[in-house]
Amino acid sequence: MKLIESFNQTLENSIVEHWNYDALTDYKGVTLQYNDVARKIEKLHIMFEQVGVKQGDKIAVCGRNSAHWAVAFLATLTYGAVAVPILHEFNAEQIHNIVNHSEARFLFVGDIVAKTIDASKMPAIEGIIYLPDLSIFVSRSDKLTYAREHLNELFGKKYPKKFSPEHVHYYHDVPDELAVINYTSGTTGFSKGVMLPYRSLLGNVNFIVEFLGNKYMKPHTNMLSILPMAHMYGMAVEFLYPFYFGIHIYFLTRLPSPAIIAQAFADIKPALVVAVPLIIEKIIRKKVFPKIQNNRMRLLLNMPVINKKVKEKICEQVYEAFGGNAYEVIIGGAALNQEVEKFLDSIEFPYTVGYGTTECAPLISYSDYHDAVMGSCGTAVKGMEIRILSSDPHNIAGEIVTRGQNLMLGYFKNEEATREAIDADGWYHTGDLGTLSHDGHLFIRGRIKNMLLSANGQNVYPEEIEDKLNSMAMVSESIVVQKNDKFVALVHPDYDEAHNMGFNTEDLEHIMEQNRQELNAQLPAYSKLASIILHQEEFAKTPKKSIKRYLYQDACN
Repeated sequence: MKLIESFNQTLENSIVEHWNYDALTDYKGVTLQYNDVARKIEKLHIMFEQVGVKQGDKIAVCGRNSAHWAVAFLATLTYGAVAVPILHEFNAEQIHNIVNHSEARFLFVGDIVAKTIDASKMPAIEGIIYLPDLSIFVSRSDKLTYAREHLNELFGKKYPKKFSPEHVHYYHDVPDELAVINYTSGTTGFSKGVMLPYRSLLGNVNFIVEFLGNKYMKPHTNMLSILPMAHMYGMAVEFLYPFYFGIHIYFLTRLPSPAIIAQAFADIKPALVVAVPLIIEKIIRKKVFPKIQNNRMRLLLNMPVINKKVKEKICEQVYEAFGGNAYEVIIGGAALNQEVEKFLDSIEFPYTVGYGTTECAPLISYSDYHDAVMGSCGTAVKGMEIRILSSDPHNIAGEIVTRGQNLMLGYFKNEEATREAIDADGWYHTGDLGTLSHDGHLFIRGRIKNMLLSANGQNVYPEEIEDKLNSMAMVSESIVVQKNDKFVALVHPDYDEAHNMGFNTEDLEHIMEQNRQELNAQLPAYSKLASIILHQEEFAKTPKKSIKRYLYQDACN
């Protein structure tokens, strides 16, 4: 499939080329073929025309992943309006703020979101459309009400004979034109609206097609969309790329619990798996490690002649856990635990780790698993440059900066934040710390704002300590914070395992103290832990499943 310059043209061509093939399926629900998607897009375009939507107007979409979420988003872009995808995990106040701040004229909502929002808190909105059946949820416009009630009639008048591929003609975008405003999950204060032009979307899709799609993927195979489409990682790799490439996309449409994900993998057998580390680590720790961390398996793995065959068998079992059909598993959104990565590498499992940010829609670096280096996030994707702001970028961590085709236009109505993020030479300052190998592989070391300062002035990266701690006995997840001049770890134990073993709180405290001593033996003197404190609840997380650190900075004071 050749690469093209107009993003909407990619959508137009894909719909026409794959007209009679399956496109979007709500898992265990309805399937839309590419021609069904085209008809629904056209009906929404008619509705937009009837209510006077103009190119550049904002239209928000908020709900769990679904076929109709995808249709609403595609209809917005192909009309020339600006899509404002909103994470359904945001609370009602955040949704109201984003709708108001973005100046959205219309809002598409899923069933759960519809129950939580208050239309009176969004006074400028002209209408709210219910995603499950594209009906009117709230209308403040007679034109909207009329258009929806007479939509089939209006469609029939426009296409009296038959709606065919030759009728598919979409708004012709230009590279630097605004396409999407994506509001970051944020940590403190109000989220920033990342303005992404069409070239950002096209740069991501073209790269994936050129370096993955044309070589290793085939149209009309299956993919499972797990990550929220309102998050750029999920949108680019699990939605826009497969839709363009003619792949059949399945949406979970429900809370992605490990059991549901495992069943979906088995049913759908995706040709490519895209995941955040939390999902991968849970599958490995819960389903794989218990089978291989016993005396018999350790003995077999230590036998040189048998070792290779045993690892091949283990790799087959892990592969089956992801459906048994994936070319590779792409991991991104947060750091992958070192123990889990070493295990995957040792059994030669086809995985790779990428790196990106919302501001780059999202891709900055990636390497195919054949070229991946353990611990790395790949090399700069085509059209992007990476630099490390360090006196010795190969050995001393510095801030990662990047520029190129995928980069945003800036933050919506926030010039000050834009100037802080993008310097005069066009380099975007990610806030992440990393090093760059001589052959261009990027290694993430931590976040600048997470970096702690020891009593003797040494830089301490809490992520490195947490990575080691998370692989120790009875630790489910952890976060390292600073109390005065000492470092303390908050640990949420694996309470399921503790219950199975008959451990009480006192037992867990003894185990954590043993963990602390073993961990400190691996750490430099300036970063040793003074204590480990049990944390009863799971830590609150962002949509990409990284811990909201700011909530726990004062937990020990």
